[in-house]
Amino acid sequence: QVRLAESGGGSVQAGGSLRLSCAVSGYWPSRHLMGWFRQTPGQEREGVAAIYTGDDDTRYADSVKGRFIISQDAPNNTLYLQMNNLLPEDTAIYYCAARRTYGDTWLAPSLYNYWGQGTQVTVSS
Repeated sequence: QVRLAESGGGSVQAGGSLRLSCAVSGYWPSRHLMGWFRQTPGQEREGVAAIYTGDDDTRYADSVKGRFIISQDAPNNTLYLQMNNLLPEDTAIYYCAARRTYGDTWLAPSLYNYWGQGTQVTVSS
């Protein structure tokens, strides 16, 4: 059983940066897909970034390419999301997730099995 806990959210002005952390306990998913997702009220959860922990291959949503970086620190059981040049439309609750299966559609929330509780990110203009 993988347990996930996000931290690092907060309030920033547009153009600022935040780094989200996801502490992983239970066991480190060494050959799994892990991802960051976000959700705003009334909207479906959307995939932001994903990483295959076996080889650090990554995928990003078009809306965050060039601004966000997903990374892993396996020895410290932590997943990160570095968010730069934040925009007001990045405001959301951010979740980390892990997936037991490997395949296509890395950013599809429905394919992920384990979720954290979320952390709020608010970007003001």
